[in-house]
Amino acid sequence: MAQRQDGRQSRWTQHNAERRLRILDAATAVIEAGPPGEEFHVQQIAEQAGLNRTAVYRHFDDRADLDRAIRAHVLDGLTATLLPAVNLDGTVNEIIRRIVSTYVDWVVEHRALHAFAVHEVSGPAEQGADQIAAALAELLQTVIVVLGADLDDDERALVDPLAHGLVGAVFGAVRRWVSLEPRRPDADRVSELLAHSVWSLLDGHARRIGLHLDPDRPIVELLPAAE
Repeated sequence: MAQRQDGRQSRWTQHNAERRLRILDAATAVIEAGPPGEEFHVQQIAEQAGLNRTAVYRHFDDRADLDRAIRAHVLDGLTATLLPAVNLDGTVNEIIRRIVSTYVDWVVEHRALHAFAVHEVSGPAEQGADQIAAALAELLQTVIVVLGADLDDDERALVDPLAHGLVGAVFGAVRRWVSLEPRRPDADRVSELLAHSVWSLLDGHARRIGLHLDPDRPIVELLPAAE
């Protein structure tokens, strides 16, 4: 009897999770159908999901809880898009440009979702930035170790805050840029300028600790040379 109840509970939990995801997917579709910043209603989400309004609220405490869940869902999608770009393939310049342009291109393609997701910089937006910054910090720490850079304890401890600062600066710059009307320069130029800014900061730190990296050489060539 207990096993039957456990199976029933498991199916019910899965059903609720699938219904919740269906609602969140419907919400993103509603947001993307309108211009950035346009107000939307729960009834629109319900209709998009093929449910009634009451059914939507069975899965969320209130409108604020629903909005938080939508923001988290949108930022999960951004994170899933951005994290694969955070790797050591290519030259230093290519790595930086790939990460920055992946984010810029996503924002341009999903302007309404981005506007809604970052409307509140705390909560899901902050958590999403933290995930990406943590991946970047891990990447920087890997490079530092393999290059054999001579860092003291304080400098090593600063790698994580530095990564968060870089991510925050890029996110903030893109957030401001995408809100401008007319929006200039174009996305490619923004990616280029931001990537150059990131490299300038990293290069400054690298030179201070005695590392002189050629940004146009593949990382796979730089790392063995430093061993």
